[in-house]
Amino acid sequence: MNAVLDGVTALLDPTIGICLVIGILVGTLVGAVPGITATMAVALAAGFTLTLEPLQGLAVLLSIYIAAQFGDRVPAILINTPGTPASIATTFDGYPLAKQGRAGIALTSSALVSAVGALCGIAILLFFAQPLASFALKFGPIEMFALVVFGLTMMIGVSGGKVLKGLTAGALGLLLGTVGRDPITGDPRFTLGITELNSGLPFIAVIIGLFGIADVFNQMITARRGKAPQPITQLGEWWPNKSERKLLRKPTIIGTIVGAIVGVVPAAGGDIAGVVGWDQARRASKQSDTFGKGNLEGVAAADSASAATMGGSVTTTLALGVPGDSVMAVMLGSMVIWGLQPGPALFVTQPDLVFSLGTIMVIATLGALALALVRMKGVVNLLALPPRYLAIIIVTFCMVGTYAVQNSIFDVVLMFAFGFIGLLMRRFGFPPGPMVLGLILGPLAESNLRRALLIDGPAAVIHSPIASILIVLSIVAVFAPRIVALIKKGRSRDVAESVTQ
Repeated sequence: MNAVLDGVTALLDPTIGICLVIGILVGTLVGAVPGITATMAVALAAGFTLTLEPLQGLAVLLSIYIAAQFGDRVPAILINTPGTPASIATTFDGYPLAKQGRAGIALTSSALVSAVGALCGIAILLFFAQPLASFALKFGPIEMFALVVFGLTMMIGVSGGKVLKGLTAGALGLLLGTVGRDPITGDPRFTLGITELNSGLPFIAVIIGLFGIADVFNQMITARRGKAPQPITQLGEWWPNKSERKLLRKPTIIGTIVGAIVGVVPAAGGDIAGVVGWDQARRASKQSDTFGKGNLEGVAAADSASAATMGGSVTTTLALGVPGDSVMAVMLGSMVIWGLQPGPALFVTQPDLVFSLGTIMVIATLGALALALVRMKGVVNLLALPPRYLAIIIVTFCMVGTYAVQNSIFDVVLMFAFGFIGLLMRRFGFPPGPMVLGLILGPLAESNLRRALLIDGPAAVIHSPIASILIVLSIVAVFAPRIVALIKKGRSRDVAESVTQ
């Protein structure tokens, strides 16, 4: 109890409050600009915060990290462009909801469930950090491979009913994931002699091109043909009614659980958790056929899952000294410079610091939620712009965000190239979601499988109970829905025959 009081009272310094406000404003802005990731913002801010006291600096960095998870939902829902990779799954249902005139409901629901997921993740940090971190230590290469395989089964779920085309797009994504250096030998593969591709295809450029630029191109073409869709000019109702709030409960619980589990696994971030949470909620929903077409449950599951990973990532970082994701890798470096050594001993030697960080995250979450709810008028003004001006703003933000990642013109060119590819995919009915999944998960699957084979050979899966369970679940996830559908079809046929007799 003394550690809790000491941790909370340490935040009574007014300068920490100022740091929190600055971090929340910066993080929200960073999330709202496509391409500028939380990792980049935290890395840039880290250089300025090293002159501050540890708690002041951590207040800035953690609040940027958290607020970016709220800001990135805005472009994902309104213009079908993920603000950060963590909001990829938000586009699946968020943008269709906006096109239905329910952008306000989608934005508000997203903010509310993100807060729930984040607060639950923080609770895990405060009360279950050490046992969960010990569990995360059991995830070696083969367990990570099995987890990624389970993630790859979601290609079917995000195909929008076009299973064959979805799998084709997913296979192309896996192929694109092999571009770059071999994860084991370091030899360049499929780079065509282009040095910028040695580290692989720039992920930010690809997703912004496939989602944002492709959508702008598509609207330009339909406008020229006189078949332009109605632009999103209003938010509609902005507060979910009683039935909608009830609808949000189940997917939020599912998403939060998924995010909490994925968050404690090192190197697994909010982008993976969001898609996994979305898919698990789809499987559990009575309206699974409407997922990807504007289902509020899909937004709730995706955003609560990606937000819940933050507590798990901080847990892994503090309890093990192993960064839970790329943002935590930057923050870990800053903590070491401040003389703080994350690891199991931290919970014994400085328990008050753990509760201080947890309290900072709670305040930042509530502050980011409040800002997300009061920014509605500004969003309305943005939507009121004529479509041609809005398109210019979107393309400009996409270009600036993509260029800022690596200060590379090549990335901007690649963004437009994938915008054209995304346009062709839309025109021929190929969903972009599976391609993104393949690009994200393919390199993880390959590198972890090859490491596992080098360590333990082909028997690696058999020797790992966790990997075996995940592989079995993957098989069930692929074949169970087909078997259930066949059984239902057979029963309906029997019923029809009995009626005719």
